[in-house]
Amino acid sequence: MSATASLTVAGVPGVEVAYYRKGSGDPLVLLHGIGHHWQAFDPVLDQLAERHDVIALDFPGFGESPDLPLGIPDELDTLAYTVDALCKALDLDQPHVSGNSLGGMVSLRLGQLGLVRSVTALAPAGFWSPRENRWAIGLLTNLRRVARRTPDQTVQRLARTPAGRRVLTGTIYHRPALRSPDAVVAESRALRDAPGFDRVAAHARAGATFDGDVPNLPVTIAWGTHDRVLLPVQAARAHLQIPQARMIPLLNAGHVPMNDAPDQVARTILQTTNP
Repeated sequence: MSATASLTVAGVPGVEVAYYRKGSGDPLVLLHGIGHHWQAFDPVLDQLAERHDVIALDFPGFGESPDLPLGIPDELDTLAYTVDALCKALDLDQPHVSGNSLGGMVSLRLGQLGLVRSVTALAPAGFWSPRENRWAIGLLTNLRRVARRTPDQTVQRLARTPAGRRVLTGTIYHRPALRSPDAVVAESRALRDAPGFDRVAAHARAGATFDGDVPNLPVTIAWGTHDRVLLPVQAARAHLQIPQARMIPLLNAGHVPMNDAPDQVARTILQTTNP
C-alpha cells in the first residue's frame, strides 16, 4: 500500500512523507540512500514482509516526498526526527530500522536516540576520511549531473540491455544486470528530479560524520565487498567506533546491496530483528 503522511517536525507542520507498507508483524522501517527512493528495497521487500510490518519511505526531497519546508534545521537529526514522526503517526512503537548509505547513517542515529529497537546499517555514510568523503560525494554528484543531462529516451533505450544498465547503474550496483529495465528508468528519474539532493550533498560535503557509539541495542553493520562509493575500508572504522556491532561482509555486492545480494541482505536484516 502506497500512502503519504503529513507530519510536524521540529515544530514545523506540513512535512510530507511518501511511504509504502506491506506485511505484518513487528514494524521494520527501511531508509534509502541519497538520490534513491524507497524502491531500492524492492528486491528484499517480500522476504522481509513475511516476518514484519514493513514501512519503506521516501526521505523529504526524494522519490515522491516533497522537499522540507522552510524553517526546519537542515541536519542529520532532522531526517531522524522525520522518521520518528512518521512512526508516531502510524502508531509504530519502537520499530526495527534498516538503512542504506545516508539511510544507514540515519538508522544509526535513530539507535543513538533510543527511538528504535534494532539497527541494520548497510554501507552507512559518515565513517569516511576527508578524501573518501570527496570521492563519494563527487561520484554521486557526477551521477546526478549525467542523469539530468541524459534524455529520457536515451535512458529507456540503455535500460533495455544488460550493458546499458551497467552504464547507467554500474557505479552503485556490482551486478546491474539484475535490476529490471523499469526499475533502472525509475531510479534514474528519481536521481534526476530529487529536490533534496543538492541540499543533502552539500551537508555531507561540509564534513558530516557519524560520531559516538550506539549502545544498548542490537546493531548490525553490513558492507558490500565491491562497494565503489563508500569503500569497504570504512567498515573497519565503523567497527572501531561501534565495537559491539555485528559486522557482516556482503559478498559480490556493491553500494546498494539489496539489488546485488537480496538473499544475503534479507537474511542479515532478519537475523538482527529476530536473533
